[in-house]
Amino acid sequence: MRAAVLREYGEPLDVTEVDAPDPAADGAVIELEACGICRSDWHGWQGEWDWLGLKPPEGQILGHEPAGRVIEVGSEVENVSEGDQVTVPFNLGDGTCHQCRTGHSNTCENIVPLGLNEAAPGAFAEEMHVPVADHNAVQLPDGVSAVDMAGLGCRFMTSFHALAHQADVDAGDWVVIHGCGGVGLSAVHIADALGGNVVAVDLQSEKLDLAEDLGASETVNASEVDNVPRQVKAITDGGAAVSVDALGIATTCRNSIMSLGTRGQHVQVGLSTDDEQGSVELPTDMMVMQEIEFVGSLGMPPTRYDEIFRMVADGKLDPSAVVSETVDLDDVSAKLAAMSDFETMGIPVIDEF
Repeated sequence: MRAAVLREYGEPLDVTEVDAPDPAADGAVIELEACGICRSDWHGWQGEWDWLGLKPPEGQILGHEPAGRVIEVGSEVENVSEGDQVTVPFNLGDGTCHQCRTGHSNTCENIVPLGLNEAAPGAFAEEMHVPVADHNAVQLPDGVSAVDMAGLGCRFMTSFHALAHQADVDAGDWVVIHGCGGVGLSAVHIADALGGNVVAVDLQSEKLDLAEDLGASETVNASEVDNVPRQVKAITDGGAAVSVDALGIATTCRNSIMSLGTRGQHVQVGLSTDDEQGSVELPTDMMVMQEIEFVGSLGMPPTRYDEIFRMVADGKLDPSAVVSETVDLDDVSAKLAAMSDFETMGIPVIDEF
Protein backbone atom coordinates (compact mmCIF):
# COMPACT_ATOMS: atom_id res chain seq x y z
CA MET A 1 0.00 0.00 0.00
CA ARG A 2 1.03 3.65 -0.41
CA ALA A 3 1.94 5.69 2.66
CA ALA A 4 3.67 8.99 3.46
CA VAL A 5 6.60 8.05 5.71
CA LEU A 6 8.64 10.36 7.96
CA ARG A 7 12.31 9.85 7.03
CA GLU A 8 13.88 13.05 8.38
CA TYR A 9 12.37 15.78 10.55
CA GLY A 10 11.33 18.83 8.57
CA GLU A 11 12.00 17.18 5.21
CA PRO A 12 9.38 16.04 2.68
CA LEU A 13 7.64 12.81 3.61
CA ASP A 14 8.53 9.77 1.52
CA VAL A 15 5.40 8.63 -0.34
CA THR A 16 6.24 5.00 -0.97
CA GLU A 17 5.01 1.41 -0.88
CA VAL A 18 4.92 -0.24 2.57
CA ASP A 19 3.40 -3.44 3.90
CA ALA A 20 -0.33 -3.30 4.53
CA PRO A 21 -1.34 -3.90 8.16
CA ASP A 22 -2.91 -7.08 9.52
CA PRO A 23 -5.42 -6.83 12.36
CA ALA A 24 -4.45 -7.80 15.89
CA ALA A 25 -6.94 -10.08 17.64
CA ASP A 26 -8.65 -7.01 19.17
CA GLY A 27 -8.01 -4.71 16.20
CA ALA A 28 -9.38 -3.76 12.82
CA VAL A 29 -7.95 -2.53 9.54
CA ILE A 30 -9.66 0.36 7.77
CA GLU A 31 -9.25 1.51 4.20
CA LEU A 32 -8.84 5.27 4.33
CA GLU A 33 -11.32 7.44 2.48
CA ALA A 34 -10.13 10.76 3.95
CA CYS A 35 -7.73 12.15 6.54
CA GLY A 36 -7.25 15.68 7.82
CA ILE A 37 -3.80 17.30 7.89
CA CYS A 38 -3.40 18.78 11.36
CA ARG A 39 -0.93 21.12 13.04
CA SER A 40 -0.19 18.26 15.45
CA ASP A 41 1.16 16.42 12.40
CA TRP A 42 3.33 19.47 11.78
CA HIS A 43 4.73 19.31 15.31
CA GLY A 44 5.55 15.62 14.81
CA TRP A 45 7.05 16.33 11.39
CA GLN A 46 9.27 18.98 13.02
CA GLY A 47 10.43 16.49 15.66
CA GLU A 48 8.90 18.49 18.52
CA TRP A 49 7.09 17.42 21.69
CA ASP A 50 9.91 15.20 22.93
CA TRP A 51 9.27 16.76 26.37
CA LEU A 52 5.84 15.09 26.20
CA GLY A 53 7.15 11.78 24.89
CA LEU A 54 5.34 12.50 21.61
CA LYS A 55 8.28 12.88 19.23
CA PRO A 56 7.58 10.31 16.50
CA PRO A 57 10.43 8.04 15.42
CA GLU A 58 11.84 8.31 11.94
CA GLY A 59 10.02 5.78 9.78
CA GLN A 60 6.66 6.71 11.32
CA ILE A 61 3.47 7.16 9.30
CA LEU A 62 1.82 10.36 10.55
CA GLY A 63 -1.88 11.28 10.33
CA HIS A 64 -4.59 11.11 12.98
CA GLU A 65 -7.86 12.48 11.57
CA PRO A 66 -9.13 9.46 9.61
CA ALA A 67 -12.40 8.37 8.11
CA GLY A 68 -12.68 5.07 6.29
CA ARG A 69 -14.29 1.67 5.94
CA VAL A 70 -13.42 -1.44 7.90
CA ILE A 71 -12.01 -4.13 5.63
CA GLU A 72 -10.83 -6.69 8.20
CA VAL A 73 -11.35 -7.37 11.91
CA GLY A 74 -9.54 -9.46 14.48
CA SER A 75 -10.93 -12.63 16.06
CA GLU A 76 -11.81 -10.92 19.37
CA VAL A 77 -13.67 -7.91 17.90
CA GLU A 78 -17.39 -7.95 18.67
CA ASN A 79 -18.89 -4.54 17.85
CA VAL A 80 -17.10 -3.59 14.62
CA SER A 81 -17.80 -5.29 11.31
CA GLU A 82 -16.40 -5.26 7.81
CA GLY A 83 -18.04 -2.49 5.82
CA ASP A 84 -18.58 -0.15 8.78
CA GLN A 85 -17.66 3.47 8.08
CA VAL A 86 -15.68 4.70 11.07
CA THR A 87 -13.53 7.42 12.51
CA VAL A 88 -10.85 7.04 15.17
CA PRO A 89 -9.76 9.41 17.99
CA PHE A 90 -6.28 10.93 18.09
CA ASN A 91 -5.77 9.58 21.60
CA LEU A 92 -6.22 5.81 21.51
CA GLY A 93 -7.42 4.23 24.75
CA ASP A 94 -6.95 0.71 26.04
CA GLY A 95 -10.62 0.46 27.03
CA THR A 96 -9.84 -1.14 30.40
CA CYS A 97 -8.20 1.45 32.67
CA HIS A 98 -10.13 3.57 35.19
CA GLN A 99 -10.20 6.60 32.87
CA CYS A 100 -11.58 4.59 29.95
CA ARG A 101 -14.14 2.77 32.10
CA THR A 102 -15.43 6.07 33.51
CA GLY A 103 -15.83 7.77 30.12
CA HIS A 104 -12.53 9.66 29.98
CA SER A 105 -10.54 7.59 27.50
CA ASN A 106 -9.05 10.79 26.04
CA THR A 107 -6.86 10.70 29.16
CA CYS A 108 -6.35 6.91 29.18
CA GLU A 109 -3.69 5.76 31.64
CA ASN A 110 -2.01 3.91 28.76
CA ILE A 111 -2.77 6.41 26.02
CA VAL A 112 -1.23 5.93 22.57
CA PRO A 113 -1.28 8.96 20.20
CA LEU A 114 -2.30 7.84 16.73
CA GLY A 115 0.38 8.63 14.17
CA LEU A 116 2.95 9.86 16.71
CA ASN A 117 3.90 6.52 18.26
CA GLU A 118 5.40 3.49 16.53
CA ALA A 119 2.73 1.33 18.20
CA ALA A 120 0.08 3.21 16.18
CA PRO A 121 1.07 3.99 12.57
CA GLY A 122 -1.12 6.79 11.29
CA ALA A 123 -3.55 7.56 8.51
CA PHE A 124 -1.38 9.17 5.83
CA ALA A 125 -1.75 5.84 4.04
CA GLU A 126 -4.18 3.73 2.05
CA GLU A 127 -4.87 1.54 5.10
CA MET A 128 -4.33 1.77 8.86
CA HIS A 129 -4.74 -0.46 11.88
CA VAL A 130 -7.05 0.44 14.78
CA PRO A 131 -6.04 -1.21 18.07
CA VAL A 132 -8.77 -2.16 20.56
CA ALA A 133 -11.27 -1.58 17.78
CA ASP A 134 -14.39 -2.12 19.90
CA HIS A 135 -13.32 0.89 21.94
CA ASN A 136 -11.49 3.12 19.44
CA ALA A 137 -13.43 2.68 16.17
CA VAL A 138 -16.47 4.97 16.19
CA GLN A 139 -19.18 4.14 13.67
CA LEU A 140 -20.30 7.13 11.64
CA PRO A 141 -23.90 8.04 10.80
CA ASP A 142 -25.26 6.68 7.53
CA GLY A 143 -24.82 8.74 4.40
CA VAL A 144 -22.16 11.13 5.65
CA SER A 145 -19.25 12.38 3.57
CA ALA A 146 -15.86 10.91 4.50
CA VAL A 147 -14.29 14.33 3.89
CA ASP A 148 -16.75 15.95 6.30
CA MET A 149 -16.04 13.28 8.89
CA ALA A 150 -12.29 13.82 8.53
CA GLY A 151 -13.11 17.48 9.16
CA LEU A 152 -14.65 16.25 12.41
CA GLY A 153 -11.25 14.83 13.34
CA CYS A 154 -9.00 15.87 16.17
CA ARG A 155 -9.43 19.64 15.77
CA PHE A 156 -13.22 19.77 15.67
CA MET A 157 -13.65 17.09 18.35
CA THR A 158 -11.02 18.76 20.54
CA SER A 159 -12.75 22.13 20.26
CA PHE A 160 -16.14 20.60 21.01
CA HIS A 161 -14.87 18.84 24.15
CA ALA A 162 -13.15 22.03 25.29
CA LEU A 163 -16.26 24.19 24.96
CA ALA A 164 -19.13 21.77 25.57
CA HIS A 165 -17.58 19.69 28.35
CA GLN A 166 -14.63 21.50 29.93
CA ALA A 167 -15.81 25.11 29.76
CA ASP A 168 -18.99 26.64 31.16
CA VAL A 169 -20.47 28.46 28.17
CA ASP A 170 -23.90 29.92 28.83
CA ALA A 171 -26.15 31.65 26.30
CA GLY A 172 -24.91 35.16 25.63
CA ASP A 173 -21.48 34.66 27.23
CA TRP A 174 -18.56 36.35 25.56
CA VAL A 175 -16.19 33.64 24.32
CA VAL A 176 -12.79 34.62 22.91
CA ILE A 177 -10.83 32.31 20.60
CA HIS A 178 -7.11 33.11 20.30
CA GLY A 179 -5.70 31.66 17.07
CA CYS A 180 -7.84 30.88 14.02
CA GLY A 181 -6.21 27.78 12.64
CA GLY A 182 -8.20 24.56 12.30
CA VAL A 183 -8.79 24.24 16.05
CA GLY A 184 -9.62 27.91 16.49
CA LEU A 185 -12.04 28.13 13.57
CA SER A 186 -13.75 24.96 14.77
CA ALA A 187 -14.01 26.55 18.22
CA VAL A 188 -15.56 29.71 16.75
CA HIS A 189 -18.23 27.66 14.99
CA ILE A 190 -18.93 25.51 18.06
CA ALA A 191 -19.01 28.41 20.54
CA ASP A 192 -21.53 30.16 18.29
CA ALA A 193 -23.66 26.98 18.10
CA LEU A 194 -23.61 26.74 21.91
CA GLY A 195 -25.01 30.27 22.22
CA GLY A 196 -21.84 32.25 22.92
CA ASN A 197 -21.00 35.68 21.54
CA VAL A 198 -17.65 35.00 19.89
CA VAL A 199 -14.58 37.21 19.52
CA ALA A 200 -11.96 35.75 17.17
CA VAL A 201 -8.31 36.84 17.44
CA ASP A 202 -5.63 36.20 14.83
CA LEU A 203 -2.83 37.90 12.92
CA GLN A 204 -4.30 37.28 9.46
CA SER A 205 -7.32 39.13 8.13
CA GLU A 206 -8.30 36.25 5.82
CA LYS A 207 -8.67 33.90 8.77
CA LEU A 208 -10.68 36.51 10.66
CA ASP A 209 -12.99 36.88 7.66
CA LEU A 210 -13.58 33.12 7.73
CA ALA A 211 -14.16 33.31 11.50
CA GLU A 212 -16.93 35.85 10.86
CA ASP A 213 -18.49 33.49 8.33
CA LEU A 214 -18.42 30.76 11.00
CA GLY A 215 -20.19 32.87 13.62
CA ALA A 216 -17.75 35.34 15.19
CA SER A 217 -19.56 38.50 16.35
CA GLU A 218 -16.34 40.50 16.59
CA THR A 219 -12.73 40.05 15.46
CA VAL A 220 -9.39 41.42 16.62
CA ASN A 221 -6.41 41.53 14.28
CA ALA A 222 -3.47 41.08 16.66
CA SER A 223 -1.08 42.58 14.09
CA GLU A 224 -2.96 45.88 14.18
CA VAL A 225 -3.48 46.51 17.92
CA ASP A 226 -0.92 47.20 20.63
CA ASN A 227 -2.71 45.33 23.38
CA VAL A 228 -5.00 42.40 22.49
CA PRO A 229 -6.47 41.89 26.00
CA ARG A 230 -7.32 45.60 26.29
CA GLN A 231 -9.10 45.49 22.92
CA VAL A 232 -11.02 42.35 23.92
CA LYS A 233 -12.06 43.87 27.22
CA ALA A 234 -13.34 46.95 25.39
CA ILE A 235 -15.45 44.75 23.12
CA THR A 236 -16.75 42.56 25.96
CA ASP A 237 -17.35 45.36 28.47
CA GLY A 238 -14.78 44.25 31.01
CA GLY A 239 -13.65 40.82 29.91
CA ALA A 240 -14.85 37.50 28.55
CA ALA A 241 -16.50 34.67 30.47
CA VAL A 242 -14.49 32.05 28.57
CA SER A 243 -11.28 32.43 26.61
CA VAL A 244 -9.51 29.70 24.62
CA ASP A 245 -5.87 29.45 23.60
CA ALA A 246 -6.21 27.43 20.42
CA LEU A 247 -2.57 27.84 19.37
CA GLY A 248 -0.28 27.11 22.32
CA ILE A 249 2.40 29.79 22.18
CA ALA A 250 3.26 31.92 25.20
CA THR A 251 1.70 35.07 23.74
CA THR A 252 -1.71 33.54 23.01
CA CYS A 253 -1.82 31.77 26.36
CA ARG A 254 -1.16 34.96 28.32
CA ASN A 255 -3.42 37.06 26.10
CA SER A 256 -6.21 34.55 26.66
CA ILE A 257 -5.92 34.79 30.43
CA MET A 258 -5.62 38.58 30.40
CA SER A 259 -8.75 38.83 28.20
CA LEU A 260 -10.98 37.39 30.92
CA GLY A 261 -13.25 39.20 33.31
CA THR A 262 -13.50 38.40 37.01
CA ARG A 263 -14.15 34.68 37.62
CA GLY A 264 -13.53 33.98 33.96
CA GLN A 265 -12.40 30.64 32.60
CA HIS A 266 -9.30 30.08 30.47
CA VAL A 267 -9.24 26.85 28.43
CA GLN A 268 -5.87 25.64 27.20
CA VAL A 269 -6.20 23.57 24.03
CA GLY A 270 -3.01 24.35 22.09
CA LEU A 271 0.16 22.50 23.04
CA SER A 272 3.37 24.48 23.12
CA THR A 273 6.24 24.63 20.63
CA ASP A 274 10.01 24.28 20.89
CA ASP A 275 10.17 27.89 22.10
CA GLU A 276 8.12 27.15 25.25
CA GLN A 277 9.13 23.51 25.80
CA GLY A 278 5.91 22.91 27.69
CA SER A 279 6.10 25.84 30.15
CA VAL A 280 4.63 29.35 29.99
CA GLU A 281 4.97 32.19 32.51
CA LEU A 282 1.50 33.15 33.78
CA PRO A 283 0.02 36.23 35.54
CA THR A 284 -0.72 34.23 38.68
CA ASP A 285 -1.41 37.17 41.02
CA MET A 286 -4.09 38.50 38.68
CA MET A 287 -5.53 34.98 38.41
CA VAL A 288 -5.77 34.77 42.19
CA MET A 289 -7.25 38.24 42.67
CA GLN A 290 -9.89 37.69 39.97
CA GLU A 291 -10.42 33.99 40.72
CA ILE A 292 -9.53 33.05 37.16
CA GLU A 293 -9.92 29.35 36.38
CA PHE A 294 -7.31 27.58 34.21
CA VAL A 295 -8.67 24.45 32.50
CA GLY A 296 -6.79 21.98 30.30
CA SER A 297 -8.58 20.11 27.53
CA LEU A 298 -7.30 17.13 25.55
CA GLY A 299 -9.09 15.55 22.61
CA MET A 300 -12.53 14.07 23.23
CA PRO A 301 -13.75 10.70 24.53
CA PRO A 302 -15.24 8.69 21.63
CA THR A 303 -18.20 7.71 23.81
CA ARG A 304 -19.48 11.29 23.40
CA TYR A 305 -19.08 11.67 19.64
CA ASP A 306 -22.82 11.12 19.22
CA GLU A 307 -23.40 14.59 20.74
CA ILE A 308 -21.71 16.12 17.70
CA PHE A 309 -23.44 13.74 15.31
CA ARG A 310 -26.83 14.86 16.67
CA MET A 311 -25.95 18.55 16.30
CA VAL A 312 -24.75 17.92 12.75
CA ALA A 313 -27.98 16.07 11.95
CA ASP A 314 -29.99 19.00 13.32
CA GLY A 315 -28.02 21.51 11.23
CA LYS A 316 -26.50 23.25 14.26
CA LEU A 317 -22.94 22.25 13.34
CA ASP A 318 -21.40 21.93 9.89
CA PRO A 319 -17.87 20.48 9.93
CA SER A 320 -17.63 20.88 6.15
CA ALA A 321 -17.62 24.66 6.69
CA VAL A 322 -14.17 24.37 8.28
CA VAL A 323 -12.73 22.09 5.56
CA SER A 324 -10.77 24.43 3.29
CA GLU A 325 -9.58 22.07 0.55
CA THR A 326 -9.06 18.46 -0.48
CA VAL A 327 -5.65 17.22 -1.60
CA ASP A 328 -3.78 14.11 -2.74
CA LEU A 329 -1.47 12.08 -0.46
CA ASP A 330 1.44 13.41 -2.53
CA ASP A 331 0.54 16.95 -1.45
CA VAL A 332 0.90 16.35 2.31
CA SER A 333 4.49 17.61 2.60
CA ALA A 334 3.62 20.90 0.89
CA LYS A 335 0.71 21.42 3.29
CA LEU A 336 2.90 20.67 6.31
CA ALA A 337 5.53 23.12 5.04
CA ALA A 338 2.86 25.81 4.62
CA MET A 339 1.96 25.42 8.29
CA SER A 340 5.43 26.64 9.26
CA ASP A 341 4.33 30.15 8.29
CA PHE A 342 0.66 29.65 9.23
CA GLU A 343 -0.30 29.77 5.55
CA THR A 344 -2.98 27.09 5.60
CA MET A 345 -6.64 28.03 6.05
CA GLY A 346 -9.12 25.88 7.92
CA ILE A 347 -8.72 22.12 7.63
CA PRO A 348 -7.07 20.58 4.54
CA VAL A 349 -8.18 16.97 3.98
CA ILE A 350 -6.62 14.17 1.95
CA ASP A 351 -9.21 12.41 -0.18
CA GLU A 352 -6.96 10.64 -2.70
CA PHE A 353 -4.49 8.04 -1.50
